[in-house]
Amino acid sequence: MLCDRIWRNARLATLCGPGLGEIQDGLVACADGRIVYAGAAGEAPDHDAPEIVDCQGRWITPGLIDPHTHLVYAGDRAGEFEQRLAGASYEEIARAGGGIVSTMRATRTADEKALVAAALPRLDALLAEGVTTVEIKSGYGLSLEHELKQLQAARALERLRSVRIVTTLLAAHAVPPEHRGAPDVYVDEICERIIPQAAAEGLADQVDAFCETIGYTPAQVRRVFEAARNHGLPIKLHAEQLSNSHGAALAAEFGALSADHLEHLDEDGVAAMARAGTTAVLLPGAYYFTRERQPPPIDELRRRGVPMALATDCNPGTSPLTSLLLVLNMAATLFRLTVPECLAGVTREAARALGRLSEVGTLEPGKSCDLAIWDIEQPAELVYRIGFNPLHARVWRGECTW
Repeated sequence: MLCDRIWRNARLATLCGPGLGEIQDGLVACADGRIVYAGAAGEAPDHDAPEIVDCQGRWITPGLIDPHTHLVYAGDRAGEFEQRLAGASYEEIARAGGGIVSTMRATRTADEKALVAAALPRLDALLAEGVTTVEIKSGYGLSLEHELKQLQAARALERLRSVRIVTTLLAAHAVPPEHRGAPDVYVDEICERIIPQAAAEGLADQVDAFCETIGYTPAQVRRVFEAARNHGLPIKLHAEQLSNSHGAALAAEFGALSADHLEHLDEDGVAAMARAGTTAVLLPGAYYFTRERQPPPIDELRRRGVPMALATDCNPGTSPLTSLLLVLNMAATLFRLTVPECLAGVTREAARALGRLSEVGTLEPGKSCDLAIWDIEQPAELVYRIGFNPLHARVWRGECTW
């Protein structure tokens, strides 16, 4: 069989089956941007290709996936970081007009070109660590015009870089100042104008909301979810970050792709997620940065078989983090995830959280040939090391891009 490219003499972590799906003498063959074979070299059918890459024993994993980011925004919130160091809480800052609304003001002022320019260095930092798929949320516009502007900027990033962008409409992120005291009026706008327009223009791949005491009530989120469903858009949810608002159970009721954060998730919420097949997206960067003390219920999630993904939650206020490799170490040290759980969390389970598992997340025939090739002796190094990037090459759709 004639292929475009073959990577041989490699060790593979396919993320198929139990554990990491390790193959010691591995080979990956690609044609038309897709994997046609990934497995033991001795079992491979006859392949030929104009380019054969000798990996010299390096490890190949699926390209990494960051399934929860707020990558497109303007400004920063370093001043709020100092306030928190002095003892102010995230909730206190938000209620005083800071937090999400602070970033909203800067983002509304910036045009699409400026948002793209600001986001590119953040995106490039992720790509340099082997990331090939990134989810990007809106949520700092909080109006029809500016939410769409954020989503347009996210789409523009995909045209400028070799990366797969999944866009998420997060108009229900905070209550904009013009609707303070009347959040239901803004929910009307989300349901009747913003979601329909984003869907009609093909700007949103999915819809998210912030179900929290400083965000939206379960009743309001339900309305957003119903509008998303009416327009054929899958849903996700920021749930149980600061308190238990029972958002995860609500997300599960709607068959959500994922519920994210989950520090205050209870057993009933875990059970609901398990029944619905909703993925838990854990965000150790935000947990660390806000000095949260209650970790997500990892043991209960394991016991119920809820898939666990990991993400940077890159955002200016609670997780200004652009290293998915650091997330791996944080998840292991702060949440006690195992090495296989961590690596599955940024590949297979991250793809599941985005509804993209049929396309990416594992090394198997038919999937996009998105690879990360590493200068390591064992996969545990990716979780163990801090501040060290062992990426040798990044491959996206069969082409080496780094």
